[in-house]
Amino acid sequence: MSRTLRTTAAALAALGLLTACSSAGSSSDTGGEVTLTYWDNNAGPARTPLMQHLIDGFEKSHPGITVKYVGVTSSEIAEKYNTAIASGSTPDVGGVTTALLASLTAQKALAKLDDRYAGSPLNGKLSANFLTISRSAAGGKGLYQLPSSGNQDVIWYRADKFKEAGLATPRTWDELFAAAARLTDRSKNQYGFTIRGGAGSGFQILSEAYAYSGLDAMFDANGTSTVADPRNIALIEKIAAQYKATTPEADVSNAYPQMLAQFQAGQVMTVHHNLGSTRDVRTALGDKVAGMLLPAGPDGTAILANPVDGFGLFEKSRHKDQAWAFMEYLDSHTANSYWNENVGQIPANTEAYADDWYVRSGITKQAGDALNSTTARLVQPPVHLPQYSKITKTDAEPNFQKVLLGRMSAADFAESLADAFTKAQQTYRAKNG
Repeated sequence: MSRTLRTTAAALAALGLLTACSSAGSSSDTGGEVTLTYWDNNAGPARTPLMQHLIDGFEKSHPGITVKYVGVTSSEIAEKYNTAIASGSTPDVGGVTTALLASLTAQKALAKLDDRYAGSPLNGKLSANFLTISRSAAGGKGLYQLPSSGNQDVIWYRADKFKEAGLATPRTWDELFAAAARLTDRSKNQYGFTIRGGAGSGFQILSEAYAYSGLDAMFDANGTSTVADPRNIALIEKIAAQYKATTPEADVSNAYPQMLAQFQAGQVMTVHHNLGSTRDVRTALGDKVAGMLLPAGPDGTAILANPVDGFGLFEKSRHKDQAWAFMEYLDSHTANSYWNENVGQIPANTEAYADDWYVRSGITKQAGDALNSTTARLVQPPVHLPQYSKITKTDAEPNFQKVLLGRMSAADFAESLADAFTKAQQTYRAKNG
């Protein structure tokens, strides 16, 4: 496929006009050359051109290998992969987050990468904690994803408004809530805080709870969930107390798009999201906005690991060596640094940590330093559990809304999640050890 046609395909993919099914299938050979199929798991107008740039660079440095780009949105990728696995038409390489690893490895769709990584120039250059998160997401069965980007929850805040009010950057949750109260002025439709009550609230409230409690694991040695620990419950109660006191009433059903819109419009002064929104908030607010890590609780803080993005080598690829070469290229110092600088996330390749953009990146470097710290209390969410999505979405989200509306206690909410996680974990351990 000519570069012009591939660029057009990428543009169509970004606009949602090209689906994975239209270009499904593994590699092919024509005239002695190898064509690899790559599925982008988060295609869109901002990211697709970045990946196309990297593909062009790879093809120039690897004559005889052509990469066929297929763009898929993040909301569609899981279904596309499942369909492709069932029909035997998986790509050679695909973008894979740790949130998808358990499903893909259970279907034996991905090739194990331990030996390839051990013999690769990348060995020792990728973040040890990223690799730990990746292996954990696959149930501890090995390395099935080559990590490329790390993410972390942060709180964006209006630095200009904090300065006007004489407020310092909060270091604890209590300081954050006190600042939110100071910055709330209902007569101006201005609120100091915003709560994610709609889609995505399950993971977010858990990340807040563990940041406050400082607990370093979601299960104890017996496989019992720690979600219902009194320190987690205390934070959930504090968050619920903010609803309608320092937040808009609409927060009970708001998801990220609504929260970000309120923040950009100056209606809320702080918003909890992650590094994935760096470009959006910087573009909208410039120097008016700053970022901080989730505050600590009385016993310190912990980090509930966000999904790590990366690449998977599909088992049915007929050109695994060439596909692995493509993955190595994407994770090389220059390529990985370029990608993460432009998407505002933490590079997996630690050589990029000395690059000027990263040194000057502010909250991105702060988050990276915290995530890569050897002393970090890094909590692994149990994405290896088949029931994980149901527990954190189908079960947690409507129940958290009940907490905000005063129809369920924080303790009952936490205990319901803990019971579900404990049951799922014990079932998993009984089957898998």
